[in-house]
Amino acid sequence: MKQSLDLRLGQHLTITPQLQQAIRLLQLSTVELQQEIQEALETNPLLEEGEESENRDANGEGEAGESETEYEAEASEPADLDMEQADLGETSAESDWDEAFDLPLASGSRNEGDERPDIDARNSRPQTLREHLLWQMHMTSFSVTDRRVAEALIDAINEDGYLTCKLEEVQQILAKESPPTQAELDEIEAVLHQVQNFDPIGVGARDLAECLLLQLKALDPETPYLREALRLATPEHLALLGGRDYNQLRRNLKVTPETLHHAVQLIQRLNPRPGGTVQSVAANYIVPDIIVRKIRGIWRADLNQEVAPRLRINRMYERLIHRGDGSRDNRYLQDQLQQARWFIKSLNSRNETLLKVARTIVDRQRAFFDHGPEAMKPLVLHDIAEAVSMHESTISRVTTNKYMLTPRGIYELKYFFSSHVGTADGGACSATAIRSMIKKLVENEPPTKPISDSKIAEILAGQGIHVARRTVAKYRESISIPPSNQRKSII
Repeated sequence: MKQSLDLRLGQHLTITPQLQQAIRLLQLSTVELQQEIQEALETNPLLEEGEESENRDANGEGEAGESETEYEAEASEPADLDMEQADLGETSAESDWDEAFDLPLASGSRNEGDERPDIDARNSRPQTLREHLLWQMHMTSFSVTDRRVAEALIDAINEDGYLTCKLEEVQQILAKESPPTQAELDEIEAVLHQVQNFDPIGVGARDLAECLLLQLKALDPETPYLREALRLATPEHLALLGGRDYNQLRRNLKVTPETLHHAVQLIQRLNPRPGGTVQSVAANYIVPDIIVRKIRGIWRADLNQEVAPRLRINRMYERLIHRGDGSRDNRYLQDQLQQARWFIKSLNSRNETLLKVARTIVDRQRAFFDHGPEAMKPLVLHDIAEAVSMHESTISRVTTNKYMLTPRGIYELKYFFSSHVGTADGGACSATAIRSMIKKLVENEPPTKPISDSKIAEILAGQGIHVARRTVAKYRESISIPPSNQRKSII
């Protein structure tokens, strides 16, 4: 084998640590980003949160001072953070906030008269249904044996509040305990009845009918149509109710259509999953990244200042760094300074990219903000990527788990993307607009004669939108609207 040296020229993409950090920050949600910033502030002494300038004019513009340096992270003119071509150089920290926003914003502080839940309550450990039931059990005067039976029953109740095993199985479980507990079936059932009186009402039921009966019996005896509702809450009648067989129900109960209607309404106000009323998982709060408001007749998108903190380099620690000093402490400060600069630049690039994409989306979907979902235009990732000269993967990252606060509500940026359907005049209609049309048609349909998917397709065709019946069914299911036979009302 002959050895030789060859010179080859080629290109390859190298993702530097700075670029990796920028990409990672780009795809974080608001809550995750705030946690990332807090962690960086706690671990890097060279990084600190800048104070809001006290000298701001009516338009929200601040005077440049020592706190507004080249290292600050705030919204500037949008810059490209493409996966393939990322510019992490120095960027301008100028921001144009024309007017203060009066839309409600999330904030970590509470003012007097604020009716929002206390932050301590929001961050407290959620209580499970089992813990809630055990607490009530300890507050009840049970004997030692009944307490063990009650605990075994509570252990057999699932998150929805239903007893998941038979009383015979509970009896066997108690007999195998150490020490064993001997209890007759009628004793176990008596304890079960006491557990069924616990909060929430309906807990410990063995099936849906028993769950509804427990809730109905807890109502005021003078409640209108309560007697008919009690007769309706049986497995046989609930099966007919689920199948919308109102004629057979009227014959079985021997009631008028109006009476049956009110009895069904009373049943529908009950909770088929009482265990769900007890908080078992931590609530997820949505904090908007973008605020959209109409200013002087033009829709404008800006970053939510509450989630775009101003970071800066700690000048006191920066002055401790000595050039050419190779000591351990000096090297540590130099490393932390470099990491702080990288983090601020990455955060700045994230904000700029997010703002650039959001403004492009708002510009493309002006009709939505003016007229609602029915005016939504077809839009795909490629359209935005082409408009802002970025890669589609970057657009996908920046629109995932990012939310926009608008006068019409809070929407994920992904909401504004939808496929298109051809129209009779050669144009295009977005899938979101079609779903909105289907929803409006169903809302205005006669309760006793709901329109079918085929009829909806015909109505849309009359408006120049040609979609197949199965497409209508797919869109209808995507917005959680049941088929026509399940939407039929009694009167």
